[in-house]
Parts: sequence; C-alpha cells; structure tokens
Amino acid sequence: MAEACRLAEESVRNDWGGPFGAVIARGGEIVARGQNRVLLTGDITAHAEIETIRKAVQVLNSEAPSIAKNRRRDSTLELVPRPEGSADKVPERAKMLMGMEIYISGAPCPMCMSAIYWARLEAVHFSSDLEATSAIGFDDAFQYEDFNRPFEERRIKIEQFRPDLGAEVYDVWLAKSDRHPY
Repeated sequence: MAEACRLAEESVRNDWGGPFGAVIARGGEIVARGQNRVLLTGDITAHAEIETIRKAVQVLNSEAPSIAKNRRRDSTLELVPRPEGSADKVPERAKMLMGMEIYISGAPCPMCMSAIYWARLEAVHFSSDLEATSAIGFDDAFQYEDFNRPFEERRIKIEQFRPDLGAEVYDVWLAKSDRHPY
C-alpha cells in the first residue's frame, strides 16, 4: 500500500493526474505499478487501476500484442475451469490475473471496479474510502446510483439500435469453432 500511495503522490506532484496510485502483486511481490495519468495524457480512462492492469498484462504476456493461438496457454489467456458454484454459462474462461491482488490509494470508481472484475483479480485493497475521495472532488456516487436505474431512466440516453446487425456478428462468434472465451 505504501508503494501505491507513493505513486499517487508522484502523480500529483508531477501534474500527471489525481492522487491515485496502484500496484498489482502476486505472492507479496509487485508485478506492476501504475498511477493516474489523466492530465498527462488527456485520456479519461488513464486511471491508476487501468494503467496498472495494462502494465501487468504486458509483463505477463511477453508476446503481446499478438499472442499466437498455440501460446495462449502460456499467457493470461490460458483457459481455466469456471469456479464451482459459478453462474457462468461458459465452462472455461481465460485466467487473466487470477491469483493476484491490487492495492490502490483510493477506492475504485465504477470503471476501474469493472476492469478489476474482468481482470479476475482475487482481492482489492484500498487506502482512502469513497467518502474521503468524494471530499477531495472525485465523487462517483451518481454513477453507482445511475447504474441501478433502468436504461430509460438514466442520465445518458441508452437504447437498443439495429439488433439485426448485432445478431449477425454474434452468429459469427458462435459459429467460430475455435473461439476463446475470456
């Protein structure tokens, strides 16, 4: 946690972004480090957690960005059985960052929490909670609240459009005999 907070302070002092830093660790060893770089890059998704997940994937997948099909089992794309009792409809998924934990200077926003779920990290540890984060001007409460509303009641217009086109692409995926679930 000390390293995540050091990275957060570095981000602020260098005017890279907000006071957010993160590390991903496995077995007590740091795999990757990241920090908020929104102001540095202009990329609103450059949050500490996202940056750290991306770096961990780069470290763990030495052949990326094009992992050959025959090397997937040696990467984060290795297929593992779904956990017992899981409601997942797919019997196997890519392991991603299973067995690793993330340490963050502040509680994750909804975007970062979603990425953490998709990365299959085992645990999330944060220093400052959502209330403390809100008090310094980073308030995500409206997003958490909005996600609980039906599409037609959300702040942003959300609608289904041309489901026929989406169905065609989904059919291509389902027809692919060697599809790799992730």
